[in-house]
Amino acid sequence: MDAILAFGLLIGLILGGMWVQFAVAGAGLFYIWLLKGFAGWKALGIVSWGAANSFTLAAIPLFVLMAEILLGSGLSTRLYNGVAPFVRRLPGGLLHTNIAGSGIFAAISGGSAPTAAAMSTVALPELSARGYDKRIVAGSLAAGGTLGILIPPSITMIIYATFTETSIARLFAAGLIPGILLALFYMSFIAVRVLMSPGLAPRDQRRATPRELGAALLDILPFLILILIVLGSIYGGFATPTEAGAVGVVGAIAITGLYRKLSFRLISEALGRTASMSGNILFVVFTSMIFAYATALSGVGESLVSALASANVSRVTFLLIIMVTFAILGCFMEGLGMIAIIVPVIFPALMALNVDPVWFGVFVVILVELGQLTPPLGVILFVVASSSDKVKVEDVIMGVLPFFGIIVAFMLLLIAFPQIALFFPSLTLG
Repeated sequence: MDAILAFGLLIGLILGGMWVQFAVAGAGLFYIWLLKGFAGWKALGIVSWGAANSFTLAAIPLFVLMAEILLGSGLSTRLYNGVAPFVRRLPGGLLHTNIAGSGIFAAISGGSAPTAAAMSTVALPELSARGYDKRIVAGSLAAGGTLGILIPPSITMIIYATFTETSIARLFAAGLIPGILLALFYMSFIAVRVLMSPGLAPRDQRRATPRELGAALLDILPFLILILIVLGSIYGGFATPTEAGAVGVVGAIAITGLYRKLSFRLISEALGRTASMSGNILFVVFTSMIFAYATALSGVGESLVSALASANVSRVTFLLIIMVTFAILGCFMEGLGMIAIIVPVIFPALMALNVDPVWFGVFVVILVELGQLTPPLGVILFVVASSSDKVKVEDVIMGVLPFFGIIVAFMLLLIAFPQIALFFPSLTLG
């Protein structure tokens, strides 16, 4: 009963318009009070220290700063233009640049919103002027943006690792192949869709010259080297994710200097945005730790394990229930909040059902992707729509629906073949 009241208050506060951080904190404090009275609040000092004293969480502001430096420099335009010559002759033309460019930028940004914003700002005016159908353009940008939390380094994976004490290096390795596969599925859909309706995307039959390809490769190469250094140092065991994040910041500064974009103003503004964004993320973690502490006190996780055992619920059924839950919550809650609230509650049940925590980390990140695209209120829908006055939210929703279906199908494939996520970690990290 206490759990129902606490979760009811949480959902009510969020639906009422309260910021997620304060809604979670308020519901968590109320939950503790129901269980232990005001005396239960005495442990909040220890809980808050445990949330803040984490070397793992130090990686978040570093990866955010790396992305903000590159985003603020305007180099996303150079990246987009560098990818274009390699894919423009495919069915769908520059629509594939939306996906491929997002995939590369995802390995830098660590988040979906920065990826979607960076690519949309460049692509929407360009493709609209070329006569591409605005709905499929907007849908591909929204879908490509969600790759930001799946292709490592991923801030969402770091948050998941914090709550489940899972290896970040293994999570980053597990997300790589699913991220690439999902991007390829998106691109395959675009090709088939345009072959069926050629009017959606004008086809550029002009073959790129070796000089154009060479220039395009030079535009992409610094980003690829940065990705290789950051992820390679983690997979090779040379650096922790936090140390790799610091290397990434140095690399981002070097790239902006190479393209003569480096300035005191750029670094100053990037630091300001990083402080704001990191503070928001870490505040979500802190307040969620309060709620997680309350759920641990109540034993709701163990109760869920007992209920599943008595009801004889299978692993697949439980995962499908989780899929539906995340898709619904994605309409009115950000991804980090969903992970921070739901994962601590269901994690004991997952262990009882012998679900691999690394595999589930990838699964839950894709669930967050699904939530961010859930019409009509998924956050990425509005990020894309706000990038251009020529595209309405309704256009983004209609364009994203097929990609929403692709994500659902991919999750079912991941349930059927878990080695899609687990093969690379076992290969690189043992």
